[in-house]
Amino acid sequence: MRLRPLLTTSFVCAALWVADVHALASPCNGGTVFEDRNGNAHQDSGERGLAGVRVSDGERIVVTDTEGSYRLPVESGRTIFVIKPAGHAFAKRADGLPDFWRHVQTEPGPSLKYGGIPVEVPGCRDFALQPDQPRTEVLDVLVFGDPQPKSMADVDYFRRDIVEPLVGRHGAQLGLSLGDIVNDDLALYPAMNAVTAQLAVPWLHVAGNHDLDLDAASDADSLRTFRNHFGPDTFAWEEDEATFVVLDDVVYRPGQKPAYVGGLREEQFAFLEAYLPTLPKDRLLVLAVHVPFFNVAPPGKPETFRVEDRERLFALLRAFPHVLLLSAHSHNQRHVLHDATSGWHGAKPLHEYNVGAACGAFWSGAKDANGIPDSAMSDGTPNGYASLKVKRGGEYALAWHPARDADATIGLHAPKVLRRDAYPAWGVYANVFMGRDDSRVEYRIDDGDWKPMVKVAQPDPRLLVENMRDDLTDTLRGYDRSPEAIPSQHLWRGALPTDLDLGEHRIEVRVFDAWRGELRAHARYRLAAATE
Repeated sequence: MRLRPLLTTSFVCAALWVADVHALASPCNGGTVFEDRNGNAHQDSGERGLAGVRVSDGERIVVTDTEGSYRLPVESGRTIFVIKPAGHAFAKRADGLPDFWRHVQTEPGPSLKYGGIPVEVPGCRDFALQPDQPRTEVLDVLVFGDPQPKSMADVDYFRRDIVEPLVGRHGAQLGLSLGDIVNDDLALYPAMNAVTAQLAVPWLHVAGNHDLDLDAASDADSLRTFRNHFGPDTFAWEEDEATFVVLDDVVYRPGQKPAYVGGLREEQFAFLEAYLPTLPKDRLLVLAVHVPFFNVAPPGKPETFRVEDRERLFALLRAFPHVLLLSAHSHNQRHVLHDATSGWHGAKPLHEYNVGAACGAFWSGAKDANGIPDSAMSDGTPNGYASLKVKRGGEYALAWHPARDADATIGLHAPKVLRRDAYPAWGVYANVFMGRDDSRVEYRIDDGDWKPMVKVAQPDPRLLVENMRDDLTDTLRGYDRSPEAIPSQHLWRGALPTDLDLGEHRIEVRVFDAWRGELRAHARYRLAAATE
């Protein structure tokens, strides 16, 4: 037998040195989730690793071991994140966002106008968690649909109209923006984030069709800049009262018409199929997306959300008794109750709240005394924000808060004067901003009997007035006109009587809101005598 010569000491040392350099240059395929007792975002002596915490790359999910360690395959271009467990909180990043993600970008990505995700120095990806303050009542969430500024002037409208009135006055513990954080100009992300961060709560972001890297060659690369600023486009976040699943549902199709469609990717279904069966059924499950699950296209046009994806998703949700879908995108507001006609086969209808836009109609219309555009949406809903309150056991309540009158719930329009004894062909219109098909809306004149109002598919008369003012002026009333009024999904009408005494009469409207109970609004009209 022939023996091989022993390796020299110098060769062994050189080999070990090469191995060490290789280890330093190779990306770590995991990290530690630990309890950050002193809040410095570093695992110090005595700070234990947290077992049983889920970590994901948006497709695969792993669970930390008894030491808080996890391992995930290294795949450049991925974003790794912790699924926040209930009862815990993340520290804030330098920009104020919750620190729950790390990018895996070991090699340069595609060259993009707005930068995408830069290459990061390889290293293990650790996450710090802190105990959260317990709540005794409800989880309060602020919900913004489509802030969508196209310029720094619009960012300032967002700041003054939406955010500043809430700073120091809201009671929310969580915030959520439902996509179109900006209007294609991704350079506005830092400014928008700085404004929203003034609200001082953890803020989660959904990706919208105006958040895309439009110069990306594929859907897979189309949210690189968004992810660089806001983290993963698909993730979950758990509270004691509710589980939030945030999904990018904009499928980018460069070179096609339309250039995007609502739907989900195969890796997102892999994430959902692994995650959803682990969830308790006694808390609310909230799915937050941008493109609505219902069809928003005109008759005869293709579906705006892929039918097969919706049916596959709804099948995964069927086992959950408490589900709420939150969407945006339409710059209108409505409630949809899904049933078998849209592929839902649960025990009760599936509620989707299509949230109105923070920017309303893209920051359009005549400006008020403070220089902020009217920006009412085409269905007559004023721009603003929503609130979601969740109790344990799956119960929730929703509300819409107009930006310049947060307590307004009904918009009324009525003629100021009618001829006494004229044929009663004129009426009062009530735009119930949170109205549903089954809403009970009534009105009365003076102290008379309450009568039902009739739900009508007509444009809001108040917005029609703005359209006429725009038409009749010789100069621009704003940067953009108010939107053309379309039939509203939440408009009711009641005929005004003309056989009462001459003079002024009080109109009172009430609606029985599903969550806030009886709500009222008032207006007046006058009956006058007329001569031939």
